[in-house]
This record gives sequence, C-alpha cells and structure tokens, in this order.
Amino acid sequence: MTPVFRFAGLIVPLVVAIVFHEVAHGLAARALGDPTASEAKRLSLNPLRHVDLVGTVLLPGMLALAKLPVFGWAKPVPVNKWRLRNPRVGMMIVAAAGPLSNIVMAVLGALLLGAMAHMPQAMGVQVVAEMLLTFIQINLFLALFNLLPIPPFDGSHIVEGLLPQRAAAVYARFRRLGFALVLVLLVVLPQLVPGFDLVDRWVGPPFDWAYRRMLDLARLVMGE
Repeated sequence: MTPVFRFAGLIVPLVVAIVFHEVAHGLAARALGDPTASEAKRLSLNPLRHVDLVGTVLLPGMLALAKLPVFGWAKPVPVNKWRLRNPRVGMMIVAAAGPLSNIVMAVLGALLLGAMAHMPQAMGVQVVAEMLLTFIQINLFLALFNLLPIPPFDGSHIVEGLLPQRAAAVYARFRRLGFALVLVLLVVLPQLVPGFDLVDRWVGPPFDWAYRRMLDLARLVMGE
C-alpha cells in the first residue's frame, strides 16, 4: 500500500472517530441543559467544524508514516458547566459521552467487518476491511486514551466529579496547564524515566483486551 493510501487509511477513520466523539459531548450537554455547543453550531457531523488541521490531520499522519505512537486532537466542543442542571454530575456524564461514543463505533465497526466476510472478495472489499480494522483500533484507543485522568482529558472531568469538592478544586487547577502537562507526562517523562509510560501501562492492556473482544464479535458475525 502506498504512503498516500496509508495516510488516507488512517486519517479517514480518525476524523470520523473524532467528529462523533466531539458531537457526543455536545449532545450529552444539550440533553443535560447546556445548549452552548448547539448555539455554536458544533453539533454537526461536518468534519470542518471539528477538525484541527495540525492536531487531527498533519501530526497524526506524520507520526503514522514515521511509525511512531500516534496522537492528536480536535477543536473541543464548547460546554458551559454552569448551564447544566447539575454541573458536578453533568460534567461527568458529558465527559463520559465521548469515550462511550467511540466504544459504540468500535462495536459497529466490528459488526460491519464481520458482515463483509459474506461479500464477494475483491480488492475494494479488502481495502475497506483494513480500514475498518484501523477504525476499530482508533476508536478503542481514543476512548481509553481520553479516560486517562490527566487534565484536560475526559477522564479528568470524571475524576474531578468523584473527588470531594475541596480536592476537586485543587485538581481542577492543573487544567490550566493544558497541553504542556500532557506533553510532560506522556512524552518527556517516558523518555527520561525508564518505565514511566502511562500509555503503555494504563492504555495498552485494556486496549489489547478490548480489541480481542471486537475481533471475537466480528468472527461471531462471520459465523465462525
């Protein structure tokens, strides 16, 4: 497969996964009383409303082509916690909605992959099957990666909602560090401290387990 096709085979599933992830946040917020995302017209499936050229396309594509760990970001859907009917619980639900949407899409991808086994085999079918495998992997990784309790990831909002209010206020202060905190914890420290790899330790094992379950589901649909 040429580099162009490899790039497209990564970027297309990644963009779809990210768009649904962000829209899920906005839909959950609207259901819980905050229409901010809707007012900003961010409940659209139009990728242009969510994609960040560098974070969603260029950086992941270059990392993939260089065979390095792939990560990226999208434009966050705006959420105003104070417009939620229950800000503390509401933010936990809104945060969880994104990863949950990715898990649902991974399941749908596995079902489609299994169904494709009953189609006549052709070059196009094989390409789509490979893209579905990538789609499943990306959605599972995106779900688990975002559940890391590192501000500003979704997992941090869930942890903040579970902490006592005083501890939650202290924890929330780290949110202002944003990308710098992520860079230090996920890129710099793993290079400096042997064994300090949060992604490999906390995302890798559940990802491997979940991916095997998705393949089992695909085989079940195949009739194996």
